[in-house]
Amino acid sequence: MIFNHQPPVCVECTDCGGPSRCGMGCSALVAERIEGYPVCITIGRISHLKIDVIDKKNPHNGVLVQMWHSGNGNKCSLSVSVLCNANEVQGPHSLQKQGECDYTTVLKHPSGCANVIYVHGSGLGWFGTVMILCLCLFGAYLLAGAAYRYYSQGIRGIDVIPNLELWASIPQRIKSFFGTLMRKYRGHSEGHRASYSAVNF
Repeated sequence: MIFNHQPPVCVECTDCGGPSRCGMGCSALVAERIEGYPVCITIGRISHLKIDVIDKKNPHNGVLVQMWHSGNGNKCSLSVSVLCNANEVQGPHSLQKQGECDYTTVLKHPSGCANVIYVHGSGLGWFGTVMILCLCLFGAYLLAGAAYRYYSQGIRGIDVIPNLELWASIPQRIKSFFGTLMRKYRGHSEGHRASYSAVNF
């Protein structure tokens, strides 16, 4: 936490640039008034920082920011639970000491609200995965076959593509297939109309 306006005097802040650097060069835990003067307590310069969601099953609850400092034989830590509040900022109002130099606090802030970047079911799905796998296998087949024909059989040019006659005939086969379907459909329709006979009144 950083005190942007008139930072208070810092206690034991020799590695943070002096007593007037509370919250600017180090991580300030809390500032309170002692005998009428604002005093800041700090864990020192942060050596490790970890940010994770509080509840992985419900990431909208907020995030947990954990900070550690190891110096002068003391290992201090600060854990800040940033709860989601999209409307305003609240706290922190209190600081709890869990160990010799371990502190925890809670605040509410819009930055604790999760942004959804993945929606279940919006991925490729099994069909898309199978199609990509098939395309990759087909590409590997073409490359391996072309390399084999080029280096082992000495074939050059477009003939290096394996089974070139088969791939070249595919458009004609598709055209013939649809032509056969159309002829069957037309023949069925004409036969259906021919089954009726004209009636004269």
